[in-house]
Amino acid sequence: MDSLNPESLPPLVAPARRPPRIWKFWGTTLWGLFIFAGMFVGQAAVIGYFVLRREGPIDLAATVHVVGSGLTISLSVIMGLPAVLLAAWVATHFSRTPFVDYLALRWTSWWNFLIGAVSLAVLVGGWDLLSRTLGREVTPGFMGEVLKSAQAGGALWLLVIAFCVAAPISEEVMARGFLYRGWSESRLGVPGAIFLSSLAWTSLHLQYDWFFFGEVFCIGLLLGYFRYRTGSTWLTIVLHGLNNTAATIQTFWLAGS
Repeated sequence: MDSLNPESLPPLVAPARRPPRIWKFWGTTLWGLFIFAGMFVGQAAVIGYFVLRREGPIDLAATVHVVGSGLTISLSVIMGLPAVLLAAWVATHFSRTPFVDYLALRWTSWWNFLIGAVSLAVLVGGWDLLSRTLGREVTPGFMGEVLKSAQAGGALWLLVIAFCVAAPISEEVMARGFLYRGWSESRLGVPGAIFLSSLAWTSLHLQYDWFFFGEVFCIGLLLGYFRYRTGSTWLTIVLHGLNNTAATIQTFWLAGS
């Protein structure tokens, strides 16, 4: 009869939960393509909307005009942000690792921020000096055209939000947050992860020529280093945003001079 006594019943053992995991090289690569596809769909939806609502026949010239307008670019970049965050959440959810922990969305010290900001200023300043020495434009012509279009269409404030807030968050979550995390824990190690994530990030900037490709890649290497050194993706987001803000101000100033 002791078996009927509640005090003699064996303790209930909770089922063991599977431990969290970090996607390695191929898992990170495939899920990274999924996140990139999410960004593409979010941005393409805006572009498709503006192309379809345009009056008159839809031809190549009209499509290029719509796609290149400041308003379209601004809204497409902004809409890419929630798409990236959702896709990244899905990828980290299936890893059973908390979203914030997986992507290292934590702040670091202000001293690290100061070192990062100064380092970024020196790097970008060096590229600007090289650009002037070679007789090139300091800022990409693409940015100047988009800024003028946004200003003419009354969408300058949207462009600032897109370039200085939305783009840094979405791109850093994907590159230094997700891709770096998984690749750094694969056979690539930290150096390979910094290099490959910087290369992947650079490939998102197809609107630039080879010179600015080189600058973007070097900035990516610096941001990757600070991601490794501080363990903070928020730091790279802020540094990325500062760089884009400075570039936007510089382009606006040069366009008005």
